[in-house]
Amino acid sequence: MSAPHTDVEQVDAANTAFYEALERGDFDEVSSLWLTPADLGVDETYHDPADSGVISCVHPGWPVLTGRGEVLRSYALIMANTDYIQFFLTDVHVSVTGDTALVTCTENILSGGPAEEGAELGPLVGQLVVATNVFRRTPSGWKLWSHHASPVLAETGDGDDEDHANGANPDDDPLA
Repeated sequence: MSAPHTDVEQVDAANTAFYEALERGDFDEVSSLWLTPADLGVDETYHDPADSGVISCVHPGWPVLTGRGEVLRSYALIMANTDYIQFFLTDVHVSVTGDTALVTCTENILSGGPAEEGAELGPLVGQLVVATNVFRRTPSGWKLWSHHASPVLAETGDGDDEDHANGANPDDDPLA
């Protein structure tokens, strides 16, 4: 068993490798970073690894995806429809307990879709997403077990968010 600080460093490296593979559009690398039934000692002779509910993923606005087939298909679709993507991770926190690790972070995403006529790249769009990545220790290193990402709602700028944060109830407004 590794020392705790080494585990944290290894999980952090696995998490970074995941986002870097997405940025490069390297589907084979993304696939290799997710758990397989074999990683868990499941005999693939009797279980189809594509349909096994071993892993799960929630992309912002998507339903829960389970099994390697659904999860990896989602990444193939995202990569096929995204010409450019870059992740700036902030607020990264890694915690390891035994053979399970939890990474929470904020994904500051910059992406561009298909180019418009005469341009190399479509308009760039920024998005703020909070993510939880669960890793499991395997004989070949730390592998993703689950990814759950949710969008961070933007403030409206009209003061309502500040009033709610301070405990004000809009129904108590005497002018309404």
